[in-house]
Amino acid sequence: MANPKGAFFLAQILFILINFYLGNCFSTDPVAQQKLDRVGKLPGQNFNVNFAHYSGYVTVNEDSGRALFYWFFEAAEDPDSKPLVLWLNGGPGCSSIAYGEAEEIGPFHINADGKSLYLNPYSWNQVANILFLDSPVGVGFSYSNTSSDNFNNGDKRTAEDNLQFLLKWFERFPQFRGRDFYIIGESYGGHYVPQLSNTVVKYNQATGKKAINLKGYMVGNALTDDYNDRLGIFQFMWSAGLISDDTYKLLNDLCDNESFIHSSSSCEKMLDVASEELGNIDPYSIYTPSCVANVSQSNWLLKKMRTVGRIGEKYDPCTEAHSVVYFNQPEVQNALHVVPSVAPAKWETCSEVVNTHWRDSPRTVLDIYHELMPSGLRIWIFSGDTDAVIPVTSTRYSIDALKLPTVKPWRAWYEEGQVGGWTQEYAGLTFVSVRGAGHEVPLHQPKLALTLIKSFLSGRSMPTLEQIPLSDS
Repeated sequence: MANPKGAFFLAQILFILINFYLGNCFSTDPVAQQKLDRVGKLPGQNFNVNFAHYSGYVTVNEDSGRALFYWFFEAAEDPDSKPLVLWLNGGPGCSSIAYGEAEEIGPFHINADGKSLYLNPYSWNQVANILFLDSPVGVGFSYSNTSSDNFNNGDKRTAEDNLQFLLKWFERFPQFRGRDFYIIGESYGGHYVPQLSNTVVKYNQATGKKAINLKGYMVGNALTDDYNDRLGIFQFMWSAGLISDDTYKLLNDLCDNESFIHSSSSCEKMLDVASEELGNIDPYSIYTPSCVANVSQSNWLLKKMRTVGRIGEKYDPCTEAHSVVYFNQPEVQNALHVVPSVAPAKWETCSEVVNTHWRDSPRTVLDIYHELMPSGLRIWIFSGDTDAVIPVTSTRYSIDALKLPTVKPWRAWYEEGQVGGWTQEYAGLTFVSVRGAGHEVPLHQPKLALTLIKSFLSGRSMPTLEQIPLSDS
């Protein structure tokens, strides 16, 4: 027979150990929690950095236990004077850490071995403090204590939870209160970014104070308006010679008036036909090699991003696979303060559960643009011109639907004497295309993307042929 006193003693010891562990991971004092969130040297990091970075959880709903995971990088130089940028990837259901940090604008990128890191020479923390957020719950390391939350995500709740995240994050990092703040994202972030911006503006108006000093937002290759985005996608694929005349006509007949996220079966079947005609190319970057290990292209218009490799070295189209290896390592999760009891059984770049069960997705966010433009926010839209998923044609159709007067006409912009893309400035909005970039502009053209963010944050037009490139300050 078991000894009841012994069992009680063991239970007491276990209780003490659990509370000791949690006490060292979480603090009731937000500022003290900032110190606990400080990240040391990461596994596979064989170089030193001159900036601080932090990662951890922020609870956005106490009742259900929804908590969002973040990774924050201070600017490499003079972080006290630099603006704060929130980066959001889309999906819906894709991790901003997997894409934004690990292969686009973050300082730490992952080598082909999946175990070691290299320093991104074009990291955006050269010009700003960068905050990456895995949103909503069920994405990356973000979680909920209520399992049904993962099946009930949508645009509205995501914006509300992201607002709560920001308010609590500023409590944890009070040194950034009042700092010039910008929201930037790509792809389905075309919904997240303006929706969150609108939520912040309304919160500031309701409270009568500028709790969050939002100065503007920018989106890239962004889902904006279902009708115009569909129209532009099919036109781009046809004009690039990727699909047949018959498929082009049927896609327009069956899909133009469909929801982008919740399409009819007849539209889905035509999308499958188009995918088959495209063959095994990367639709997110049509002129670069695809990852041969990733032959399934099903539902690529709606689902997660298959990415390409790092620029400037041997080309590697399987970058996404390297992040899966890296972020599934227990020692990496421990270094990033991931709590084992709430960590996913397997970390994934995108959540199929979140994507498949997405609840609400409005057909357009153009109404939000019209609502926010009078507020004086700086609003930019950029587009890589080799992306077939949300191509430059889609973005131009959506901007045209806003019917804005032109302030500065269409022209080329330059980087080191070469055309970096094209730009047009409207009343309340600036459009920038990036030459030779796919869906993830900072991945394909990192130097041009750095020029883009410098121009955006400074509020200056994209450089002309005669202009000297903007400094890092």
